[in-house]
Formats: sequence, C-alpha cells, structure tokens
Amino acid sequence: MRLFIALDIPVEVRVHLTEYMERARKLAPDARWARVEGLHVTLKFVGEFSDARLEEMRTALAALKAAPLEVKFEGIGFFPNPKAARVFWAAVDGGEELPRLASAIDTALVDLGIAREDKPYRPHLTLARSSSRPLRELQALLEGPAPRFGTMTAREFFLYRSQPQKGGSKYTKLERFGLV
Repeated sequence: MRLFIALDIPVEVRVHLTEYMERARKLAPDARWARVEGLHVTLKFVGEFSDARLEEMRTALAALKAAPLEVKFEGIGFFPNPKAARVFWAAVDGGEELPRLASAIDTALVDLGIAREDKPYRPHLTLARSSSRPLRELQALLEGPAPRFGTMTAREFFLYRSQPQKGGSKYTKLERFGLV
C-alpha cells in the first residue's frame, strides 16, 4: 500500500485556496490543477509499505511527542524557479516546529526500513503542475502582495493511503496522531 504522513488543512483555508485557484486557473487553463479537497501538508512520503507491517508504523508514529504548532498559508512560488516553472505552489510556514516535526517522523520511521529524506524539508501545497511546458502565465501572480490563505493550529497529523487514479490520486486517512 502507498502511504504518506501529512497535516490536514482546515475548511476555511481550503475556501480561500479554492477562490484563489479559480482566479489563477483562468491564466493557465491547460495546467493540471490540484483538487482542493486533496490538498495536505506532507510531512513524510513513505511510498509502498507492507500491510503486514502497518501496526509497526502506527506504533512508531504514536510514540512521537510534539506540541501543537501554528501554521500559516501565505504566499506563492514555483519549482524549480519562476522562469522554468513546472510546479505552482502555495507557501506553508510552520516556523521551526514544522520542519522539526517532519524530521522526528523521518527519524521514527528509519528503524522500519524507510529511507531518511535526503533533501531539505520544504513545506508547500502544490496547486498546479505542467510537464509539457513552463507555467509562465502564472508568473504575473508574483507581482503585488502575497496572497494570504489563512492560519491553523495543527493539533494532529495523519497517516494517509494514496491510491493513484485517473484525474488524481485518492487519499484516505488511516490513522490520526495527536500533538500534545
């Protein structure tokens, strides 16, 4: 089964993202736009993992101790950069606590044979992508004030199952883990 660990996003942030994406979509209608209901803040992509060992993962994640944290959804950007933009994203800022939580999850799963991340943690929400050509039409959105989508207090994270489907993957929450 294909797994990842992530923060869920509150409804009010999703509403602001939906409104913004509807306006931005007019600039790049050929891009592959994310489904707002599927947006999440990835903490760790696990990939394929044995169903038989799922309880081990639950135990490792349940043992984590981290405090609730404030997360802001503000600003936009592009990967790899604005001139060669293939991914359009909304910025996620959780201060030092969010990367610390991602690192703790990464460390907790190493003993299960899940490789440690080799790149720095860069939290974001992927809004659109294009594999055929850069998303140059969206560069104009960098001008002016940064959009603000809202804030949240993250009090939990989730283990998700990802099932690739036509039109985008289906995500199912398998387990909730509280932050205390």
